[in-house]
Amino acid sequence: MAEHLASIFGTEKDRVNCPFYFKIGACRHGDRCSRLHTKPSISPTLLLSNMYQRPDMITPGVDPQGNPIDPRKIQEHFEAFYEDLFEELSKYGEIESLNICDNLADHMVGNVYVQFREEEHAANALKNLSGRFYAARPIIVDFSPVTDFREATCRQYDENTCNRGGYCNFMHLKRIGRELRRQLFGSSRRRRSRSRSRSPRRHRSSHEERSHGGRGHGRRYDERNNYHENRSRRHISTSPGHQRGRSRSPGGKRNRSPVREGSEERRAKIEQWNREREQQENANNLDKNAANDNNENGNNGYVRNDDKYHHQQQD
Repeated sequence: MAEHLASIFGTEKDRVNCPFYFKIGACRHGDRCSRLHTKPSISPTLLLSNMYQRPDMITPGVDPQGNPIDPRKIQEHFEAFYEDLFEELSKYGEIESLNICDNLADHMVGNVYVQFREEEHAANALKNLSGRFYAARPIIVDFSPVTDFREATCRQYDENTCNRGGYCNFMHLKRIGRELRRQLFGSSRRRRSRSRSRSPRRHRSSHEERSHGGRGHGRRYDERNNYHENRSRRHISTSPGHQRGRSRSPGGKRNRSPVREGSEERRAKIEQWNREREQQENANNLDKNAANDNNENGNNGYVRNDDKYHHQQQD
C-alpha cells in the first residue's frame, strides 16, 4: 500500500496531493484547492511570487497609457531585471537556473524560480530575502517543490503552438539573449572549474613551499633539480655500462647490453675459440690412447713396485 501511494504521489491518480502544485509550485485554485499543497521544508529551488512586473502587465504589447510598446524595449526591460536579480541571488550561492514566467494568470504572473546548486544555498537566500523589498514591493519567497523544469514548462509554448496563450497552466518561461546567458552563467561555470582544479594535493604543495623558508621552492622544484642532475650524470659517464639500449631483467633490475664488436675482433675471437677447442680435443685423444695402452698391458694403468725395481736393476 505504501509503495502504491509513493508511486502515484504528485500525479493525476493522487487524490490527496495537488499535482499542479507539485509540478509548477503554484495552483490556480490557491487555498481553495480540494487537494493538499504540501510545502517542502527544504529544497534547492525558491519561488519568488509575482516579483517581475512586465511593462505591458494590463494588455500585452501596450503600456498603461494605451500606447504600443516596441518588443525590443520589453526585452531590454526584462533582461535588465534578470541581470539585476541574478547578481543579487548569486551572492548566496551558486545558481543552476533562473526562470521567470511569462504567464498572465494570477497565480503565475511574474513568478521567479531560482534553483541553487545546494539546498544550503537556497536556505541562505531565503533567510536573507525574507522581509525585503524590490521596486517598492515586498518580496514573497518560499521553498518550491519544483526541481525538474522540463515537467513544469509548456512544450507547445517552446514550439510556438500553445493556443492557451498567457493563461496556460504550465510555465511559459521568458528567454534571455544568448550573449547575456553566456555572460552570467559562463562566469559562474568558470568559477566552478577553478574551484574544482584546486585539489588538496596542490594545497599541500603550497604548504610545503611555505615551510621551505618562503623562497618559493617546494618539493616539486627539488625533484626537478634532482632529475636534471641525474640526467647530467648519465650523460657524463662514458663507460659501456652507462650507454643507452637498456633492458629489463626478470628480477626487475636493469642490465646493460654489451657493446657491439667489430668484424675483426669477432674473427679473432672465433679463431681463438677454434684453437682452444683443438687443444682440448688433442688432450682428450692423448688421455684415451694412454688408457688403451694400459689396458692392453694388463696393469690398468698401475705399475708394480717389484717390476719397476727389476727394470732399474737391468739398466
